Amino acid sequence: MVTTPDDVWALLHELVAAQKEAQKKAQEEAERRSQEAERWSQEAERRSQEAERRSQETERRSQETARLFQEAARERRKTDKQIKELGKQIGGLGEKFGSFTEGLALPSMERLLHERFGMEVVSPSVRVTKEGRHLELDVLAYANGPVNAAYVVEVKSHLREEAITQLRDLLRRFREFFPEHRDKRLYGILAAVDLTPALRERVLREGFYVARIQDQVFTLDVPDGFQPRVY
Repeated sequence: MVTTPDDVWALLHELVAAQKEAQKKAQEEAERRSQEAERWSQEAERRSQEAERRSQETERRSQETARLFQEAARERRKTDKQIKELGKQIGGLGEKFGSFTEGLALPSMERLLHERFGMEVVSPSVRVTKEGRHLELDVLAYANGPVNAAYVVEVKSHLREEAITQLRDLLRRFREFFPEHRDKRLYGILAAVDLTPALRERVLREGFYVARIQDQVFTLDVPDGFQPRVY
C-alpha cells in the first residue's frame, strides 16, 4: 500500500489532535487534583482551627472548674469557721445558762437540803483535783453527826439521758476525791428546768431524786414511798 502525502497529513493531524486531547485531559486532571488538594488543605485548616477552638474551650472550662473548686474550698473553710465559732458560742451560752439556773435556784435548793435532808453544809460549784485527775460537782451538801450523809446535786437546763450516766459516774468516783466523807451515806439528785415524763421515770428507777426548777424555786418531784439508792 502506497502512503500518499494526504495520508501523512491526515496522520499528523490525528496525532496533533490526540496530543492536544491528552494535554487537555492532563491539564484538567492537574486542575482537578489541584482543586482537590486545595479542598483538603482547607479542610485540614478547618479541622486544625476546630481542634484549636476545642482546645481553648477545654482550657477555659478547666480554668473555670479550678476557679469553682477554689471558690468552693474558700466557702467551705469559711462555713467551717462559722460553724466552729457558732459551736463555741452555743457551748458558752449553755454553760452560762446552766450557771444562771443554778444561781437562781440556789437559795431554795439550800433551804430544801437543810430542812428536808438535814444538811449542814451546802457548797455550789465544787472542783477537786488530785494527782492530775479532776472532779466537778454542781452542788455538794453534807452533814456529820447523826445524819452522816452527803448529797450530790447535778443541775441541767434540759435533762438528757447522758446526765444519768454522768451522775452515776460522779457518785462512784466521789470517795476517791473526798476520803473524808467515805463513811457517809451518799445520794444523788438530778435537778432540771425541763425533762420529759419518760426521763423522770428513768431517773427514779436509777434511785436518784428528781428535782424541778421553776420560777427560781427548787422542789423535789418524787412519788410517795420513794426509796433512794445509797452509794
